[in-house]
Amino acid sequence: MKYYSMFFRRRTLILKAVLILTAIWFMVALLTTNGGSRNAIVAPAIEYDDAEAKPLKMAKPTSTKRKSETYGNNLSDAPTRVDWMGRLAGNEGLGVIAAPGSDNAPGELGKPVVLPKNISEDAKQAVSEGWKKNAFNQYVSDLISIRRKLPDPRDEWCKVPGRYLQDLPQTSVVICFHNEAWSVLLRTVHSVLDRSPAHLIKEIILVDDFSDMPHLMQQLDDYMSSLPKVRIVRATRREGLIRARLLGARYVTAPVLTYLDSHCECTEGWLEPLLDRIARSKSTVVCPVIDVIDDNTLEYHYRDSSSVNVGGFDWNLQFNWHPVPAKERARHQHTAEPVWSPTMAGGLFAIDKEFFERLGTYDSGFDIWGGENLELSFKTWMCGGTLEIVPCSHVGHIFRKRSPYKWRTGVNVLKRNSVRLAEVWLDDYAKYYYQRVGNDKGDFGDITGRKALREKLGCKSFEWYLKNIYPELFIPGESVAHGEIRNVAFKKICLDSPTRKSDHHKPVGLYPCHRQGGNQYWMYSKNGEIRRDETCLDYSGHDVVLYPCHGAKGNQLWLYDVHTKLLKHGSSEKCMAISRSKDKIVMETCNESEARQMWNMENYNPDRLAPELTGVE
Repeated sequence: MKYYSMFFRRRTLILKAVLILTAIWFMVALLTTNGGSRNAIVAPAIEYDDAEAKPLKMAKPTSTKRKSETYGNNLSDAPTRVDWMGRLAGNEGLGVIAAPGSDNAPGELGKPVVLPKNISEDAKQAVSEGWKKNAFNQYVSDLISIRRKLPDPRDEWCKVPGRYLQDLPQTSVVICFHNEAWSVLLRTVHSVLDRSPAHLIKEIILVDDFSDMPHLMQQLDDYMSSLPKVRIVRATRREGLIRARLLGARYVTAPVLTYLDSHCECTEGWLEPLLDRIARSKSTVVCPVIDVIDDNTLEYHYRDSSSVNVGGFDWNLQFNWHPVPAKERARHQHTAEPVWSPTMAGGLFAIDKEFFERLGTYDSGFDIWGGENLELSFKTWMCGGTLEIVPCSHVGHIFRKRSPYKWRTGVNVLKRNSVRLAEVWLDDYAKYYYQRVGNDKGDFGDITGRKALREKLGCKSFEWYLKNIYPELFIPGESVAHGEIRNVAFKKICLDSPTRKSDHHKPVGLYPCHRQGGNQYWMYSKNGEIRRDETCLDYSGHDVVLYPCHGAKGNQLWLYDVHTKLLKHGSSEKCMAISRSKDKIVMETCNESEARQMWNMENYNPDRLAPELTGVE
């Protein structure tokens, strides 16, 4: 019995020791794991009531500061994959960051990567899976170094010494992502670090919008722990782009906030031109030129400053691009100078943090994404700021043809956001949007706080915005003429074209006049365009077609003489006519005695013409 009791006590002591050692091991493991993830923050959710946005709270997260080492990697012509730690497959001992390869390596200098047709079935399956998960060719992205070299797209004007101020402010770069591909996300981060002056990057804040892919969990923490300027903020629920950006902004500690998407590549010299404009005026919001990265080959397409576009919108409250207006071009001596833009695309821009807060940041009543870019654009201009595209700054972006993410159904998020936008900022002009949605506003939430913000800031009217910032926008209620365009010689024939997008770029036709609008409803704008909403009659020497309106006149300028009834094309100086066979539109040398060239425009009011066109009557 004594022996048994002693044995029992010893076994109890052994059991206790095992339990204590297990607890110690668990605590050490926990501390070790946390130590490797000190730059990751689990953030409280964004409250998205409809009240006025509050100033951003300053919060500085801690991070692990480990030295990052870079090693060269010599890519061969054979398909090469980048593994989860950023190493080239088969070279795991060479460090954690894949350096640029030779100029002939896949994707270097922005060159396209075209897969051979005879790739293996496994590779074909991997390509298919990559497209399914990301809506771009992830397989090709994985073949390219995450620090590939890119061409320098800047004009020489941008590189002149002394072009930018010396004492530029620092910026925090906020990059939001949800289930982003590993190689693309890393390439975005490294392009910021590699092509920005180190002293100007205060931090990069990666906002994980509740991703569930394994490579974006501990794996991402481990990788980014070697980059001391990178912080990871993790949402505790799916927020959507707008609220994810607000979440990231909470942790910004630099005076300038720069937003980028998670599938971008910054080019050499991208940052200084943006910060220079903000340093000169804190109320200036700036956007880089957004170059296209091909979603299939990852080829980097860039444009020179002479072909830069500015942002606009239509009465569906959809963003669009259009050429720099003539009056804006005349304001500059060089095409690389910053240009005013009525709106921004919204994915890539920089803004003074205090100015962003003063504007009320984003409307937290907006859901997921959509409309936030127009809201920020309108209130920037209407509330004392300036919005610019900066041609000396280039950032590439993979444009997806579809969204790979799933959201809840049953809610028209874009419409809800657009109605909130219209109610707060468009004044009486909101009716043109409501006409497009059947005057059905639906439930758009409480906007009391947003209207109070506009009142507090003393913002200008939307009419001021249209007249001073975006006079090129066609306003339906200001048409010089609207209705049918009927031929004089053949009195029962009208200009006719289907309204479907698939019929754009096809020759405009003729049809017996039916006075039911639809295909025969045209609007003659004050700037001499014959419009069907956002498409215009365009003539480039062959057929008269419907083409997206560009606002630059040229092929889309039509001069109507109310006395002779001639409809003269501005650049060719030919007149529109019906063919003698009465079956098509033709362009002919103008003849005031030729009735086939004569047209009656319904509801014509010459008093609405732009001053430069009033001499043509």
